[in-house]
Amino acid sequence: MTDWSTGYVVDLGYTFGYYTELNPQRMRLAFLSSGLAMPEVRTACELGFGQGLSTNIHAACSTAQWWGTDFNPAQAAFAQETAGSARLDTRLYDQAFEEFCTRADLPDFDYIGLHGIWSWVADANRTVLVDFLRRKLKVGGVLYISYNTMPGWAAMVPVRHLLTEHAEVMAAPGRGTVARIDAALEFTEKLLATNPQYARAHPQIAERIKQIKGQNRHYLAHEYFNRDWEPMPFAQMAQWLAAGKLTYACSAHYPDHVDIVNLLPEQQAFLNDIPDAMFRETVRDFMINQQFRRDYWVKGARRISVLEQSEALRKQRFLLTEDRPSVSLKVAGSLGEAAMHEAVYGPILDAVADHRCTSIGQIEDRVREKGIAFGQVVQAVMLLIGNGSLQAAQSDADIQQAKPPAERLNAYLMDKARGTADIPYLGSPVTGGGVQVPRIEQLFLLARSAGKTQPQDWAQMCWQMLSAQGQRVLKDGKALESAADNLAEVTRLATVFAEKKLPILKALQIV
Repeated sequence: MTDWSTGYVVDLGYTFGYYTELNPQRMRLAFLSSGLAMPEVRTACELGFGQGLSTNIHAACSTAQWWGTDFNPAQAAFAQETAGSARLDTRLYDQAFEEFCTRADLPDFDYIGLHGIWSWVADANRTVLVDFLRRKLKVGGVLYISYNTMPGWAAMVPVRHLLTEHAEVMAAPGRGTVARIDAALEFTEKLLATNPQYARAHPQIAERIKQIKGQNRHYLAHEYFNRDWEPMPFAQMAQWLAAGKLTYACSAHYPDHVDIVNLLPEQQAFLNDIPDAMFRETVRDFMINQQFRRDYWVKGARRISVLEQSEALRKQRFLLTEDRPSVSLKVAGSLGEAAMHEAVYGPILDAVADHRCTSIGQIEDRVREKGIAFGQVVQAVMLLIGNGSLQAAQSDADIQQAKPPAERLNAYLMDKARGTADIPYLGSPVTGGGVQVPRIEQLFLLARSAGKTQPQDWAQMCWQMLSAQGQRVLKDGKALESAADNLAEVTRLATVFAEKKLPILKALQIV
């Protein structure tokens, strides 16, 4: 009997996650800030799309045609159902990489995304993927890839092997994946409680196991318990991708572009003295103990002049996707949490507080009298995107073209929200990507689309749906018991939603 899973966990479906780094719109600022040209993305592909949520959101909310595959048929079936219900022009399959990558009907791609795949497949599949990139990624095309890396995973590698060995050898016959994961974690905690030399040499491991215990078991199954699992140093990744004619472009994780939140001054100086850019990345990973990389690679990097760079940067548009008073003036870097200076960030946030699409050039004009320079504006935008406060916006023409399919997709996702909280995302034709909208807020939107105009009416309809399914609302982590308390809390949430979140969703053209 053929093992079609090739050692990959298939009895537990992957989570319904949305991964913003897969959105090609995010590439523009990252590439421009690095002085690189990038292509217009009209054909795109995601390999190993999981439940297909990111693929379908990007297909619905942009003008690109998306292709993709995930070899788990249950996940591919959901992705296809989603695309079909929204009438999206996608090509989604349940084929293994080797079968999909040799299809005769594939176009050449401007963009290929690989999120959370590379570290969890065998070398044979990596060879297939690199060959695919060599043949099907256009000259000038971009690869987004994320993967576990060294040295950040070094201490955890033996523990991961311990977990999987326990699940394989010690689990009782017939126990499901969740039970085997729980048993492996319990065993490892007991082992660490004996204070072994390994735990003394790596004191962070006990806290790591504690954190893992609190995570979604579906996520853990795919993160830790596949047969193939290999954190890869950056230099080794570069060797693999060189065969596909790819060179490193820049990080897809925006805070990585701002050294002051990641590196001490002496570390910055040390790195600046390293002439080789690739080796510099390897050294940087040691400085910050890098554990997970999110990178852009390009087939034929083309540098642009300083004039081209500044002109293109000033044209990039963004919008504020948080309520202005609620924006946190903090950003997380490898050095910890850093504060953003109010004197710089306050005026910049005020310049975009109306949630309209605003270019960097327009922001620059509005804050010039505050003595804020162009470079400060660009850095601030980078960090505000990094902490989720700003999102890049498409052109008006692309927004209009994407609006009808985005509306169809959101209608499908909100209908799903009537019975499940699994998919807390909707798509925006403005950003070309996903926006977090929890289930209860999606139910408010459903009530609004049904003609209800007031928050109390949204709350009443929402509570009727929840109570009919025997569900209760959580407040401070505890389920409310009485119907009156539940309705009061839902009404409060609806009022806050109307005041703070609804205007933003309107700006995003989700409603």
